[in-house]
Amino acid sequence: MYTRQNNPDDTIVALATAQGIGALGIIRVSGKDAFIICNKIFKPIDLTKQASHTIHYGHIYDNETIVDEVMLSLFRAPRSFTTEDSVEISCHGSSYILQQIIKLLVKSGARMAGPGEFTLRAYIHGRIDLSQAEAVGDLIASQNQSQLSIAMNQMRGGLSDNLKVLREQLLNFVSLIELELDFGEEDVEFADRSQLKLKVKEIQDYIHPILDSFRYGNAIRNGIPVAIIGRPNAGKSSLLNKLLNDDRAIVSEIAGTTRDTIEEEMHIKGISFRFIDTAGIRTTEDVVERIGIDKALKKIEQAQIIIYIFDASILGMEGVKKDLDMIGEKNATGNILVLGNKKDLLDDAQLQKVEKGLAELGLNYAFCVGTREAWENDIERIRKTLFDIMQLDKMNTGETIISNARHYQALKEASEALETVWNTLDANYSSDILALEIKRALNALGEITGEITNDEILGNIFGKFCIGK
Repeated sequence: MYTRQNNPDDTIVALATAQGIGALGIIRVSGKDAFIICNKIFKPIDLTKQASHTIHYGHIYDNETIVDEVMLSLFRAPRSFTTEDSVEISCHGSSYILQQIIKLLVKSGARMAGPGEFTLRAYIHGRIDLSQAEAVGDLIASQNQSQLSIAMNQMRGGLSDNLKVLREQLLNFVSLIELELDFGEEDVEFADRSQLKLKVKEIQDYIHPILDSFRYGNAIRNGIPVAIIGRPNAGKSSLLNKLLNDDRAIVSEIAGTTRDTIEEEMHIKGISFRFIDTAGIRTTEDVVERIGIDKALKKIEQAQIIIYIFDASILGMEGVKKDLDMIGEKNATGNILVLGNKKDLLDDAQLQKVEKGLAELGLNYAFCVGTREAWENDIERIRKTLFDIMQLDKMNTGETIISNARHYQALKEASEALETVWNTLDANYSSDILALEIKRALNALGEITGEITNDEILGNIFGKFCIGK
């Protein structure tokens, strides 16, 4: 991870492909001595005399013993990812071969890279800013088209380019205001207050939609945890199996079959929903089942959506209300879908009574499920409802979407500072307050791109990267 003890003049090496056996593996080397170090173990040509962006065939040697047949790609500074001299060694994917080559490179003068150190060097050398560096990690971790699109847009500078322009404009204003403070006794104004107010509005108009996009972006990035809650034999496990179209959870007439939480993921319109089947909520003397129930209660607190399912042929509305009160105490989101299960066991009068009871609960999302047609129509309705509950169709789906909590907090801080600037201008307060709040906004925006940063932030960001990137 990032540390000042890592000498930026070191030449670093790491495996760039995933651990394990594969047809091919790639080893990355970067630093001022990359060509010299690789040249010590590669034959038959002198790499130090070769041009940038060329590929060379040969063998890696350990003294006179051939280790592997390889292809070397050469990138001379500054035309590489790190802006340093870099070499990528493509060899066979044997774990033993890869480790032997890395050992030879370390023996020849390279140092093992830390997590994210290649990307860190690209950031330090100015090839990318901090938000683009984070996008590299998001790109590697992307698992669907939506995640990929957000990461690619951010890596191309979709957010940071605009923020740099706005930050530069604010910087000009604060410079003029501070100049006024130097001439405080002469009561002069160098900064046009009306123009500053227009600029504040322009920046707020840019920031607010991006802040609104975070709920959508965060859902794309991290998925939405959905806890399936209910009493024993309510149909929780059956619902999970139907949603996934797979027999993932054990279904039994015996109450208390589910003793632990079961988590599975599925995608609805490009958004990951993480379904959590929980133990049935009830009072029990069974120690193991009690542990499962405690876990279920914990999942209620953590979930963004609750699916509460009850057996409509057994449990009356008083019991439903009692369960919903308990859920409401533990989860304040209000994002709940209530399902009256086993409606095929009810006659028309009973079904109408249950549906009337659900309507009287005053919930936005409550209906009965469980038909002889194996839930096909009900399952599609449930999937659509989950999407509707999060109001994802109403989210910002424009070009700039943020999914990073650090970016959200920084933009929120900048927006709050700019709101204070606006109010200060309205109240005609002193220039020193204006300067202070504009600087707060500048610092917040600068934290996103890395113009304002510290070792702790860098450590948190790059420490999460895989080694070799």
